[in-house]
Amino acid sequence: MNSHALLTSSPARRLLRPVADLVDRRIERRLRAVEAAGRERLREIAGTVERQQLTLDLLLGPAGRGLSRVVSPGPLGRLHAEVAELAGGRDAAVRNVATAYRLLVGLESLGAGRIAGGTMNICGKLGTIPLLDPPNDEVLEIGTLHGMFCAGLIRMLERDGREPSVTIVDPFAGIQLQPGTPRRSDPSGTPVDVRTVRTNLALAGPAGLAARIERGFSQDPAVRAAVSDRRYGVIVVDGDHSAEGVAGDLRWAEEIAAPGGIVVLDDFGDPKWPGVAEALEAHLAGATRFTYLGKAALSAFLRAD
Repeated sequence: MNSHALLTSSPARRLLRPVADLVDRRIERRLRAVEAAGRERLREIAGTVERQQLTLDLLLGPAGRGLSRVVSPGPLGRLHAEVAELAGGRDAAVRNVATAYRLLVGLESLGAGRIAGGTMNICGKLGTIPLLDPPNDEVLEIGTLHGMFCAGLIRMLERDGREPSVTIVDPFAGIQLQPGTPRRSDPSGTPVDVRTVRTNLALAGPAGLAARIERGFSQDPAVRAAVSDRRYGVIVVDGDHSAEGVAGDLRWAEEIAAPGGIVVLDDFGDPKWPGVAEALEAHLAGATRFTYLGKAALSAFLRAD
């Protein structure tokens, strides 16, 4: 009888069954131990992920600002393409958008209040303006909320070796005002006032500290007279979002934009603010110094002749 037949015979199987049962039990115990260890490891990983998510939510989540600053690949890729098309060059677009994002997170972490708008919208404005090479360093911001966007724009321009001189026009009514919307406290809980803006502009260093602030509405003739003493290389229109308000700001921008100046119209194409696109389309249909360059996220960019 060969060895295989010997091992598979009935007497051999009866003799070896206890050994086989012992081996089976040991294998089963080992499998249970491995399974238990695996479950424990999964619990450890889940706990780590949960803590990391909590930390990420505290840093980038919507609490205290109303909108999340977490970035998704799709919107980021579209923004890169839009900025590259506006300013000519994907490498520069990727670099500036990344820099703008870090500034956004840093300013909202250190400052009082928040920057108004979605993450891609803010990064699009901050990233694109320097790449469009404004003709001078005079900046006018119409509507500032807490002043953080202006602080970020100063930093972005300074990174290009520029020396921005900033003028801000805002009514500073304690809250953000928009026609047709209810009056409510800011999601950050921070009042909209000059002191808060000064605090945030200080984060931008000497140029922020030197910023000129004119309290009042951009439609007020006295306000316009006070700040129309120069021609601006950059004008950010982010005040009254009604069609009438935007139209008035664009007419004023025609008068005070430097040759080659950049005008940024915020919330263009946002369905929540149809008056912005309505006003721009009507303005460009008439006699104008402005040429429409394109858009990034929800901002339109114009250049003055």
